[in-house]
Amino acid sequence: MPEAAAPTWTITQLAEEYDVTLRTIRFYEDKGFLAPERRGSQRVFHARDRVRLGLVLRGRRLGFSLREIETIIGMYDAEPGEQGQLRYLLEQIGSRRRELEERRRDIDTTLAELAEVEGRCREDLERLGAE
Repeated sequence: MPEAAAPTWTITQLAEEYDVTLRTIRFYEDKGFLAPERRGSQRVFHARDRVRLGLVLRGRRLGFSLREIETIIGMYDAEPGEQGQLRYLLEQIGSRRRELEERRRDIDTTLAELAEVEGRCREDLERLGAE
């Protein structure tokens, strides 16, 4: 019985799956995150590229820099269970979480200030309308 061929994807298929542009995928390829096989002028992406693209995009959504993403993705290429790599990832997650929580506090403060100014404006408008 013949072995089933491993699944592959075109650049267009990956762009549609992850809702990104072709240019985005080429950018990550240029940065070394993806290494598609070349068949003539066509890029053929394998499962490894697909997973790596998903990790890069998730890292960007979480606010990690490309350098941080590169380090984190490196743990998937190395032996699993590397304590140093896992500690690094946990440190980065903790750092990012603290940054986001600080931003949330800043946003909450700004929203409260806006509500206060809005309330004063409405009161002044009512008072001016009554004159």
